[in-house]
Parts: sequence; structure tokens; C-alpha cells
Amino acid sequence: MDSLVNMYQDFIKKADPRISSYPLMGSPLPMTGILLGYIYFVLSLGPRIMANRKPLNLRKFMIVYNSSMVALSLYIVYEFLMSGWLTGYTWRCDPVDQSQNPMALRMVHVAWVFIFSKYIELLDTVIFILRKKNEQVTFLHVFHHSVLPWSWWWGAKFGPGGMGSFHALVNSIVHVVMYFYYALSAAGPAYQKYLWWKKHITAIQLLQFVLVSIHISQYYFMPSCGYQYPIFIHLIWIYGVIFFLLFSNFWYHSYTRGKRLPKVMTQPQQNGFHENGAISNGKAKAN
Repeated sequence: MDSLVNMYQDFIKKADPRISSYPLMGSPLPMTGILLGYIYFVLSLGPRIMANRKPLNLRKFMIVYNSSMVALSLYIVYEFLMSGWLTGYTWRCDPVDQSQNPMALRMVHVAWVFIFSKYIELLDTVIFILRKKNEQVTFLHVFHHSVLPWSWWWGAKFGPGGMGSFHALVNSIVHVVMYFYYALSAAGPAYQKYLWWKKHITAIQLLQFVLVSIHISQYYFMPSCGYQYPIFIHLIWIYGVIFFLLFSNFWYHSYTRGKRLPKVMTQPQQNGFHENGAISNGKAKAN
């Protein structure tokens, strides 16, 4: 045990010290505890609590929640752009600026805000449970909301910025569109006529994974690249490819084969569950 503790302490010393003072970033234990509590609630405690209760009416809360997430995602996009992606990054091999430069510190800050937003997004699943929409709590949904934030925490802890942050920028752009759709969906039947672009959300998702995969793939074809954390490059590439395949499958079954073609909505839609945003008839479905 002493050897393991020493190994961990030596390993964590290599993390970026600038982000350690931010909430939940000093140690992986609070973050891990939150995600384990989330898994326990959505898979066991929550359904048992709601088993003999009526679904909660959370429409007003959903409107406020989704609208707030639109605003937060817009802020994250702006900060990513202003802290590097439009103010000095080459969009190719951009290393993490580990200095105390104000722009570098701004990137550290937005990297933390991005991570913190993933904890807020756990409410997506809590809403399903409280509204007794348990069929939407799929393995892929829980995986997306638990395992990926866990891995993103390590990315922000060691490499807040650089070329590895491109996927966070793109993800936040997509979330602006998605949560705007969800806010309109929660607003009621009067707004259904404005949701004709539901199909295009899946197309935006596919474009996201294509852009992320192409951008990160540059690393493998460069003669040399000084990005400090290649492990994150590999993980991002794997993430982009796997989810592109999953959403391509969703697109094929939803809009090509016609098995899940959109129907005319007569009831308010759900707070669209996203495996980064796949929705069908107000619900997210992924194979």
C-alpha cells in the first residue's frame, strides 16, 4: 500500500498546479464520489423512491434548466475561443501553455468551467427518474454522463488547453443547439411547430465527431508534435470514432430505414436525453 500511495503521489505531482485550487480539482476522490453517487441514484435509489409515486411535473424547471445550460454553453464557447482558439492557436499541434500568462490562465479557467458543467448535466438523468421516464436511462446514457466526465477530469487536471481542448470547444457548441432545442421542447405544444429541425441535431452530432476525429488525427501524421500528453490524443480519437459509429447507426435506423421516423407531436416533448444529443420523438435513443 505504501508503494501504491507513493506511486500515486509521484503521478499526481505531474498535474497542472494552476487548476488544483479550483473546486473538485484537488483530488479525484470528490469527483469519483459524485459520479458513483449519480450511478447509484439513477440505477437503484431513484427508481425505488419513485416506484409508488406519481411522476413529478417539472416543466417549468426544465425550461429554466435548459435555458441556463444554453447560456452556460455559450459562455464556455466564448471563453475557449478567446483564450486560444481565435487568439493564437494554430488549429494543428497546439501544446498546453503552462505559464502564468493571463491568456493561459483564462484557458485553465474555462477548462474547469467545462468540467463543472458536466456535473450540472447529471441533472438530465435525475429529471428522467423524477418524471418516471426510466426507459430513457440506457446504458449508453449513463456511460456518457459518468465515465466521460471522469476521463475529462483527468484531461483538465493535467492538460487544460492545447489541441486536446478542441473537442471540448466543439462539444460546447453542440450543447448550445441541443439545450436550446430541449428548452423549446419543454415549453409545450405551442412551440412544437418550431422544432422541425429535430433531425438536424443528429446531423450536427455526426459533424461534431467528424471534426473532432479529423482534428486530433493530425497528430499521427505530423513529423513532430510537442503536445505534452499523447494519452489524451489517443482517448479523444477513440471517443470520436466510437460515437460517430453509434450515431451513424442511429441515423440509419431513424431516417434511412424509417424505423423511428419522427411523428407529429401532440404532447410536450421530454427534456431530450442526449448521448450528446440523439433524440427521436422527444426521446433519445441509441443502439
